[in-house]
Amino acid sequence: MRLREGSTAFPRGPGLSAPPARCMGVLVVLLLGSWGTRAQSEFQTSSVYLWKTGPWGRCMGDECGPGGIQTRAVWCAHVEGWTTLPTNCKQPERPDNQQSCFRVCDWHKELYDWQIGMWDQCRPVLSRSHEKPQECLRGEDGIQTRDITCIQKSNGVPAEDVICEYFEPKPRQEQACLIPCRQDCIVSEFAPWTECSKTCGSGLQHRTRHVVAPPQFGGSACPNLTEFQVCQSSPCAAEESLYSLNVGPWSMCSVPHSRQIRQARKRGKSKDKEKDREKAVRDPEARELIKKKRNRNRQNRQDNKYWDIQIGYQTRQVTCTHRNGKTAALSFCKQDKLPITFQSCVITKECQVSEWSEWTPCSKTCFDMTTPKGNRTRSRTIKQLPIGSESECPQLEETEQCITQGDGVAPCITYGWRTTEWTECRVDPLLNQQDKRRGNQTALCGGGIQTREMYCVQANENLLSYLNTLKEKEESQSQSKSKASAAPLLSITFEITASRPVDRRLCTGPLPSTSQLCHIPCPTECETSAWSAWGPCTYENCDDPQAKKGFKLRKRRITNEPTGGTGNCPHLLEAIPCEEPSCYDWRIVGLEECVPDNEKPCGPGTQVPIVICVNSDGEEVDRQLCRDAIYPIPVVCEAPCPKDCVLSMWSVWSSCSHTCSGKTTEGKQMRARSILAYAGEGGVQCPNSSALQETRSCNEHSCTVYHWQTGPWGQCIEDASVSAFNSSASWNGEATCSVGMQTRKVICVRVNVGQVGPKKCPENLRPETVRPCLLPCRRDCIVTPFSDWTLCPSSCQEGAVIVKKQSRHRVIIQLPANGGRECPDTLFEEKECEASPICYSYRWKTHKWRRCQLVPWYVRQDSPGAHETCGPGLQARAITCRRQDGGQADISECLKYAGPLPSLTQTCQIPCQDDCQFTNWSKFSSCNGDCGGVRTRKRTLIGKSKKKDKCRNSQLYPLIENQFCPCDKYSAQPVGNWSDCILPEGKVEVLLGMKVQGDIKECGQGYRYQAMACYDQNSRLVETSRCNSHGYIEEACIIPCPSDCKLSEWSNWSRCSKSCGSGVKVRSKWLREKPYNGGRPCPKLDHVNQVYEVVPCHSDCSQYIWVTEPWSVCKVTNVDLKENCGEGVQTRKVRCMLNTVDGPSDTVEDYLCDPEEMPLGARKCTLPCPEDCVMSEWGSWSRCSLPCNGSSVRERSSESLRQPMEGKSCPAATETEVCTLNKNCYHYDYNVTDWSTCQLSEKAVCGNGIKTRMLDCVRSDGKSVDLKYCEELGLEKTWQMNISCVVECPVNCQLSDWSSWSDCSQACGLTGKMIRRRTINQSFQGDGRPCPSQMEQFKPCPVKPCYRWQYGQWSACKVEVAQCGEGTRVRNISCVVFDGSTEDVGKIVDEEFCGEIEPIIDGNKKMVLEETCTVPCPGDCYLKEWSEWSLCQLTCVNGEDLGFGGIQVRSRAVIIQDLENQHLCPEQALETRPCSDGHCYEYKWMASPWKGSSRTVWCQRSDGLNVTGGCLVMRQPDADRSCNPPCSQPHAYCSETRTCSCEDGYTEVMSSDGTLEQCTLIPVVVIPTMEDKKGDVKTSRAVNPTQPSTNQSGRGRTWFLQPFGPDGRLKTWVYGVAAGAFVLLIFIVSMIYLACKKPKKPQRRQNNRLKPLTLAYDGDADM
Repeated sequence: MRLREGSTAFPRGPGLSAPPARCMGVLVVLLLGSWGTRAQSEFQTSSVYLWKTGPWGRCMGDECGPGGIQTRAVWCAHVEGWTTLPTNCKQPERPDNQQSCFRVCDWHKELYDWQIGMWDQCRPVLSRSHEKPQECLRGEDGIQTRDITCIQKSNGVPAEDVICEYFEPKPRQEQACLIPCRQDCIVSEFAPWTECSKTCGSGLQHRTRHVVAPPQFGGSACPNLTEFQVCQSSPCAAEESLYSLNVGPWSMCSVPHSRQIRQARKRGKSKDKEKDREKAVRDPEARELIKKKRNRNRQNRQDNKYWDIQIGYQTRQVTCTHRNGKTAALSFCKQDKLPITFQSCVITKECQVSEWSEWTPCSKTCFDMTTPKGNRTRSRTIKQLPIGSESECPQLEETEQCITQGDGVAPCITYGWRTTEWTECRVDPLLNQQDKRRGNQTALCGGGIQTREMYCVQANENLLSYLNTLKEKEESQSQSKSKASAAPLLSITFEITASRPVDRRLCTGPLPSTSQLCHIPCPTECETSAWSAWGPCTYENCDDPQAKKGFKLRKRRITNEPTGGTGNCPHLLEAIPCEEPSCYDWRIVGLEECVPDNEKPCGPGTQVPIVICVNSDGEEVDRQLCRDAIYPIPVVCEAPCPKDCVLSMWSVWSSCSHTCSGKTTEGKQMRARSILAYAGEGGVQCPNSSALQETRSCNEHSCTVYHWQTGPWGQCIEDASVSAFNSSASWNGEATCSVGMQTRKVICVRVNVGQVGPKKCPENLRPETVRPCLLPCRRDCIVTPFSDWTLCPSSCQEGAVIVKKQSRHRVIIQLPANGGRECPDTLFEEKECEASPICYSYRWKTHKWRRCQLVPWYVRQDSPGAHETCGPGLQARAITCRRQDGGQADISECLKYAGPLPSLTQTCQIPCQDDCQFTNWSKFSSCNGDCGGVRTRKRTLIGKSKKKDKCRNSQLYPLIENQFCPCDKYSAQPVGNWSDCILPEGKVEVLLGMKVQGDIKECGQGYRYQAMACYDQNSRLVETSRCNSHGYIEEACIIPCPSDCKLSEWSNWSRCSKSCGSGVKVRSKWLREKPYNGGRPCPKLDHVNQVYEVVPCHSDCSQYIWVTEPWSVCKVTNVDLKENCGEGVQTRKVRCMLNTVDGPSDTVEDYLCDPEEMPLGARKCTLPCPEDCVMSEWGSWSRCSLPCNGSSVRERSSESLRQPMEGKSCPAATETEVCTLNKNCYHYDYNVTDWSTCQLSEKAVCGNGIKTRMLDCVRSDGKSVDLKYCEELGLEKTWQMNISCVVECPVNCQLSDWSSWSDCSQACGLTGKMIRRRTINQSFQGDGRPCPSQMEQFKPCPVKPCYRWQYGQWSACKVEVAQCGEGTRVRNISCVVFDGSTEDVGKIVDEEFCGEIEPIIDGNKKMVLEETCTVPCPGDCYLKEWSEWSLCQLTCVNGEDLGFGGIQVRSRAVIIQDLENQHLCPEQALETRPCSDGHCYEYKWMASPWKGSSRTVWCQRSDGLNVTGGCLVMRQPDADRSCNPPCSQPHAYCSETRTCSCEDGYTEVMSSDGTLEQCTLIPVVVIPTMEDKKGDVKTSRAVNPTQPSTNQSGRGRTWFLQPFGPDGRLKTWVYGVAAGAFVLLIFIVSMIYLACKKPKKPQRRQNNRLKPLTLAYDGDADM
């Protein structure tokens, strides 16, 4: 740099010094170059290696806070990135690898926090340098920043950011913002011109406007708000005065000079001496009385303690002012009486208060972070009340939140909800309206609902009592013992006792549920199997056979155990007495072959029976046990010889015809056999038909059936005999208190007769009559202790003392059971409170006014008439605070409770000699209620005024005033909307502590109300009692009752869909009535409005069986009378019969049996001839071996019953066939049906049910068969047949009771309303009744008039005895009545209505009824009064608020009275304020219709206000459309397109440059109308279209045709008309031709010719 400076300096030197300097420069360059080379080599070696650092690690240290250490890695690296030895880098430049830091701990979160500053002003983004658009649409993008610092909360000292970042990320420091478009000032339209300022001569008149929106965001300033113009009136008759008397403002209030005070004191002392002389004259007693009275008055005043009223004086200047504003001598203002320049005043004293007192202890004396903080207060007292000051005293009491902390602070009382025991589960609330079970609710079961009550208790009562005990122990112990000896808090054990209830409002936690679903187990009905067959006659006890008496027994078993044990089941055994009993007997199971006697091949023989020994139950036992039984003898038989008749085997015995035998009934059974072959010659012949059947008696026992009948088990009674058993602590898994005994009655009953002697029934089968039982534990009633007594009013009562009551209550939390202690009768107690003291009410006591104090003599001595001690002054008085009973009270009590402070001073008048003096006006006399009556008030003259004639002039000084009494006429009218329909209260019945769903009176007839307002004849709101109204119109209304969905009863179950195996049965309900008015909804219905229930069913495959009789004799078709043999046909009867344990019994319809299994009723047969072999019937087919794969066979066999003659053989005795699948061989498998719907007990509505499914045995061909086929195969059954399920309970919505009505939303007015609410205690579930939408009801409040104090209008500014200057204006306050709305301005009423209302107007207690004002002097330039505040306006774009807040503005315009004084005018004023309820406004250009070449254009706000400014200038529509150059040619005018055009009737002739040259007259074609019979066409002169037509005949119409265009050429339509005329001509010729051919009336023909022409031109006046 130096070199460059040097080189630039060289040429400036003298010429001789240039060469040496140049040499020096070269030398310096060389030196620098060599140094640079060396330095570069050093730099290259050092700059190749650089120190690198890693990030700082976590701050480590032993303690939290400053003093921690954090480290980082530091290494040397090559510029290319690889690490090298640290020695290669410069050691002095090595960065530190550790530094001290602040170790942050979790508890620092309470000490440090981010301090976030305000966003600064929005600044434009500098990077955007593109040109701004001409029209601003939204604004300019900007950016704004804010300061964010980490600070200590306690003292605000900044800390490191890392401390706060440990807990919370640093908030953002900058954000985008918008700089809106500049908004120019917007002003309203000018108001109308005022009247001329002078009634004669030359004056000024002005008009003003106000600011609607202030300039913002750099917008242009507001234009002048005032315009003025000179106005001329008639010449003035007298010369106008150039001077005005100007009154200046009053000076500050001054204290009189001390010299004057001393003189006053001297004068006072001389007066005292005179008084002392008077005292000497008086007696001592009078003197003592006077002294006591003065001392009492002095004590009562206490005036020096709170206020020291000093009356001073103030003065003002009165000057004479010229119109040009200059002051002149008073003599120029020719006026007899001058304004007063002095007056008394009060020396202003500011309020003085004491220092703050100490803070009171915290109102919350316990420690708890969850509940709200406590409060503490401090106060100060008033030392000096403000006198004559605008400012009021500061706040005398201060409150702040606080927390009590420390070792000895106990935890706060906490409160929590407790609940009583759940009530019994009840099902009846879930029944719908039509359920028939509502009448009998005893046997209901399944899902139900139960309720409980909740109450609030002190949650940590035991903890607090323990801590208090602990504290007392510690205090009683000596100080030497250590605190460690105290029991640790964690080892506390509490006895669970019922806590006393407290006020519900103390519990703030979530409410526990007061209702829940429950379940009553449904009793399982006892199900039994069918009766077995009657057994043999057996002894009662085979171990002890007695006599010959026995019993035949039949049994049934329990298939479904009932709940409550088997005692609820019917009898399971029936007995019939019989003779010759035996315990064991032989049973024939078959017969051996027939063995002919004497070893012959055929003929008579015997068959040996095959027997087994069975017991009475039919079970096979050891044969030895049947040793006493008679062994069956062999049966006689016959083996047929050749040619003998052959009979079949006997069939099995049929089922017995009767189950028992009596006098009229006898059991019989039959068997038969048939002829297989007839006998030949010489053979034994066949027997007759009667011998083919046999009958025998059966069921010979009598029909007298006996059984044991058991009664219900009795009550469980404690029994000492089982005391040893009572030591056990459990019974079937349940905790027991003791075990007792239960008994029941057992009798012997004869069926269909009744009880008989016990010997008729088998004694050994007698059921037990005694059993042990569980004695349930006694449960005593548990109640909470009584709550504390509710508080009596602690504060005093105002007015009449009303004795209030206090109460306490307790809650039953467990009801007694099993003989436990009963609940107490008294749960609620109340007693009267002690009478609370009557409140002291406070009042201000005002003392006598002191003497009237005038302005000092030395001030007023120069004024005329000052030699008299009279005129206006001020007087003061003392004020004290008193209780209502007259006792003294502190002034602070009155400041709080006694209303505004009475005035301490008032103006007074010391009457001068000429003044008239009166008493004050009396109150008006009362009105007697007569309409048009008069009330009066009076005053009287006092003192010397009574004698003065001037004062007795009743015209000037009236002594009586009259006033007409009001005519009171009242009218009532309804206001507001009708209330909701409200049911009469007190009709909701509660049944057994729970509301039964659907039975609550929540519907029916109620009433709705509409408020009535009462008005007087002046439309003023008055009390409703004036209209003889209780405030409402009542109207009956109906709340429709909810009607549930009504379905029919269940239909009967259908038959099982399958006669064998598992099927389904169905029953249904159908819709009778849909729900309405919020009733229970219907279940899901199908398309025919039905709901179904489908359950699986099982039909026993052997329930109905085919029964066949034996085959008939084969009837030979080819009768051979000799042989009676050969082929034939045989038949048998096939019947479908009901199968029972005793065998087939009754014949039923054939369709009940399986048609596929029906046996054949006829078949072909072969009747053997006598010499043929006779075979028996084929036996049953043997069973095919499984699986059926075609490899196995089955066979059947028969026996030879008669051997053939020689030469003949018997057919094969065995027949086989291949086992074919699904033909004669079948596979079997189990099949499971689908689950049924959830089945409930008939007595249940919902809750736990059961789903069932059935197990089927299915043949391989798909047919269901009896289960025995699958059971025989031993197939595995792994399926669960029953599962539990739940049917959702239809819980109706449960609502709380209506709350009591709230207070009125407004204390007075028309729109007040009371609200009551209810809450949902239980939401609806399932198909229950939904909750109604109406959760709150409103009712209008009775209308009460609203009263308030309201200012009247300010009077005009008045200056006493002068023309201008400072004057006063006054206003009064009135009591007004209004309807409570903000729109009602109110109507004035008597002040007595506002007697109880504190005089506050617009929130200000201080009434301002008089204020100074200024009357401008003639020629003065002054500011008008402030305009009203404008509407609140937001900054918006396209109706969207940009978020800058609302703004309001008001302005003051300048008024000029004299043009010469313009230079003295003040600036117009503008004032803004923020506002909250702003709106977006748009500004649009508006334009009137054109009038000639001009129209009016103005800007309008979207609410219709016309303004100046606000609309974009570049979008302003044109207001002028005059042509340039102007259209000066005759009959030309300027068109909308700003070009010259010709009037109608003229055509334009244009020049070569396209401008109008002239307007040429065009011919006018007159086309006659129908009435014009001449039909001629003629040319007339050009007619001005704007002139009225001169054609008065009315016989034609005129069109003005312009065939030439602006360029002088024919217009296109002319060619069209020519072509049309040609076509028309052809048409007319054709018509004429036709007319000649078929003549018509000529007139008609003429009209037809003319009509198209008329229509073609009709109305086209522009052609």
